[in-house]
Amino acid sequence: MKIGAPKEIFPGENRVAMTPESALQLQKLGHTCVIEKGAGAASGFEDAAYVAAGVEIAATAAALFKAVDIVVKVREPADTEIKRLRADQTLISFFWPAQNEAALELAKKQGATVIAMDMVPRISRAQKMDALSSMANIAGYRAVIEAGNNFGRFFTGQVTAAGKVPPAKVLIVGAGVAGLAAIGTATSLGAITMAFDVRPEVAEQIESMGASFVYLDFEEAQDGAATGGYAAPSSPEFREKQLEKFRELAPEVDIVITTALIPGRPAPKLWTEDMVKMMKRGSVIVDLAAERGGNCDLTKPDEKFVTDNGVTIVGYTDFPSRMGTQASTLYSNNIRHMIFDLTPAKDGVINQNMEDDVIRGATVTHAGEITFPPPPPKIKAIAAVKRDKPKELTAEEKRAKEVADFKAATRQQFTLLGVGGALLLLAGIFAPASFMSHFIVFVLACYVGFQVIWGVAHSLHTPLMAVTNAISSIIILGALMQIGSGSTLVLILAALSVFMAGINIFGGFMVTRRMLAMFQKS
Repeated sequence: MKIGAPKEIFPGENRVAMTPESALQLQKLGHTCVIEKGAGAASGFEDAAYVAAGVEIAATAAALFKAVDIVVKVREPADTEIKRLRADQTLISFFWPAQNEAALELAKKQGATVIAMDMVPRISRAQKMDALSSMANIAGYRAVIEAGNNFGRFFTGQVTAAGKVPPAKVLIVGAGVAGLAAIGTATSLGAITMAFDVRPEVAEQIESMGASFVYLDFEEAQDGAATGGYAAPSSPEFREKQLEKFRELAPEVDIVITTALIPGRPAPKLWTEDMVKMMKRGSVIVDLAAERGGNCDLTKPDEKFVTDNGVTIVGYTDFPSRMGTQASTLYSNNIRHMIFDLTPAKDGVINQNMEDDVIRGATVTHAGEITFPPPPPKIKAIAAVKRDKPKELTAEEKRAKEVADFKAATRQQFTLLGVGGALLLLAGIFAPASFMSHFIVFVLACYVGFQVIWGVAHSLHTPLMAVTNAISSIIILGALMQIGSGSTLVLILAALSVFMAGINIFGGFMVTRRMLAMFQKS
């Protein structure tokens, strides 16, 4: 079948749904690729690159729609584009069916099959097709860059001969894909980063990235498993606690990046006008939910302005488009993977399998019928198991625990020594002296090896490494005791044992140290 990508007609849109690389991959599935003239120019992909990849060039959008079987787009189609669709055609694009009922009805009237990339269910198998996550990842990164462009100071703190520069304090509201990307970018730039989300299961992810999770004094919490990993509307009580916490943070934060969205609903208002007035002059708010009404009361979609108290509010709705080349590459890969699932036989024939969770979930019109909303997927997104935060011990409790641990360890040591001594005595009664000398060396090596190596915290090396190092220590201690042997053969074997066991022990610690350094904040 022929797959075609028209030029995006939305003002300022720089993305394209097909790149030369994705076209090559689609051709391997047995398809033919077509692109409208100049469609990829804004993303940095010239027509010559498409021709080199075996892609046909259509002179106009009308000619492309007439020639192809599958139309791939980025932005939701305009009415004129939907009217060009035929009953035997498939459109793959962002569509937002919950917000575009009129477009749904028009697509139904045309009889075309519409696959909405914004409706791909968030299950493990569909991650490669999750265009929302791909674009949100770019948006989160770009939001921090835009914030830095409008913030008049460093992100990281500095101490120089000219004076001290404090680090910027950044608050990320919402820890979805965009929020996590923003957290990663802000922490890498050296800012003091805080993040909030209504789903407590993401706290561990946030903290693992070097940010601190903003906790609320609220007992009831939402589980993201039932909502496919998205946040659901909060209760009025929870919302009040949330706003109370934000009012507390507003005077001290320098940058606020809001990312909260609820599928099929306007963006929740989380940063109110009074919070903006509490912020310091020179502070920046970047509202990634501006296209859906904004999380900030004062956000103006597609605009950047400065409030009376000197706070810059950025309401751009085209963050992925501002990184057109990268965004097009990722989005075209999402499209390619979707078509891969639609072409299971790799014979260039589309199989619209409505029993497949992903295909059914993303299909909003098919065979002259509206198929939105889809049934819930058979496999739900699995949230992390909630863990209660360990209670912080007081100084007295810590001392009491240390004393109890010392007593328990002492009892264990004396028990081991007593039992081991009794067994050695029993063996010495019957075994010859030559055997006992070697056996005692072996027993002592085992005891010392496990006591020394096993005492190293597993945070420094994995349990498996702890065991292997303990075994190596047994070997090396036993070998050291035998190095003074009068036998040349025993001496050589003992020296080789020390050498090889030493490599495992010291090499293991060196490798572990390098692995830990990868996760340390610079």
